[in-house]
Amino acid sequence: MGSDLRRSGVPGEPDTAGMRPGAAPRPAGTPRIVGIAWGLLILNTLGSAGAKTIVPLPRSLIQMVTMGALVAAFALALAVNLRLRIRASAYVFLLTLLLVTSVISSANLESGFGALFRCARLALFVGTLWLLSRWWDGGLTFVRHHIRMYFAVLGSVAAGLVISPGAALPELYGGRLVGALWPLTPPQIGQYAAVIIGLTVLLVLGRRTDRAGAAVVIVPSVVLLALTHTRTATLGLLIGLALAIGSLILTSAAARRFFTWAVLCAVVAVVGLGSALQAWFLRGQSQENFSNLTGRAKVWDALLAAPRTTSEQLFGMGLGDKSFGGLPIDNSWLAVYNEQGLTGVALVAAVIIVLGGVALLRPPSLQRACAIFLISYCAIASYTEAGLGDASPYLLHLALAASLLAAPAAVTQLPTPAATRRHIPRWARDREVA
Repeated sequence: MGSDLRRSGVPGEPDTAGMRPGAAPRPAGTPRIVGIAWGLLILNTLGSAGAKTIVPLPRSLIQMVTMGALVAAFALALAVNLRLRIRASAYVFLLTLLLVTSVISSANLESGFGALFRCARLALFVGTLWLLSRWWDGGLTFVRHHIRMYFAVLGSVAAGLVISPGAALPELYGGRLVGALWPLTPPQIGQYAAVIIGLTVLLVLGRRTDRAGAAVVIVPSVVLLALTHTRTATLGLLIGLALAIGSLILTSAAARRFFTWAVLCAVVAVVGLGSALQAWFLRGQSQENFSNLTGRAKVWDALLAAPRTTSEQLFGMGLGDKSFGGLPIDNSWLAVYNEQGLTGVALVAAVIIVLGGVALLRPPSLQRACAIFLISYCAIASYTEAGLGDASPYLLHLALAASLLAAPAAVTQLPTPAATRRHIPRWARDREVA
């Protein structure tokens, strides 16, 4: 997977070493610091609340690590882009407008000073994306950074499961897999596993990685996803992959073969393992509990019924912890409505519509398929997960989609040096004549 990284480059920044006159300049590779900054953004979005770990970690320490990662990511992105060269990006521009809305809604301090702190975090997050947008050229470099970092996170989850199975599969979460070394909840682990499974499958279909290397990523990730019993991540993975592979069917024989085998395996699994799949999907819940989405519907009804002023309807209550009445909202659209109002909802909807529209207008390609998978997954997960209105993994997934949909920058041709006229002494010319 690293071979393409060595060949990838930054459009518009020629490397003239060893060039022949008239040849196109070779673009320089993406700096390694860019990948480190991307990994630090992922570390920042891991969060500070979750299951109990084997070694108790104070929440203040976790917040120090995550916020320090964000500050370091911004500093590295600024250091590698001191001239502040950025690429036009509708996605990051809409996030900037969402930041302005968040500041307006948080300025009245209805959610306390924590709202301003979250606005500052979102500002650093968006600022880092602007700085990194210089290297958004429609290539797969950021896809590989994404997979590697989240695979490392899943590695810590697997290590915790091996070290202490009881802590990794606690009764508090109904025996679902959690992070025993770093506090991660089952939905988080399921999300990370589903995203890297989908991206890796698409890389295999596009022949951008070998099957053995892909199996090292896919097989353990599937096991961890199954242990989380996360329905949203599983549905997002299946539907997102179906849409992404469907976009490649007309141009890729490998995609057609994979789709055919996937359908056959799905039919066999439903017929032969229907009861086991149903038990896994229900997670031992009653029909009533399942129908109201594990209590989420009650919180949503209460949030929508709460009285609001015109200002609160338009701009919300300010950035908070994505909860209402002490209970998690677990819906991106209602969380945005609660914190950033109808203005925030319109901006988030514009993000999904713009990215989806651009993806549909692009010609079939592996990059387009990866973007469709990420956009579809985030849209599906937004129904039962919050995060589209604040710095979160979902915004990073969409940022990755935006980088894949970015048109390659035109490579600047170096002017061909004119042939220099040599001065021939008169005595030499006279000798040649003689």
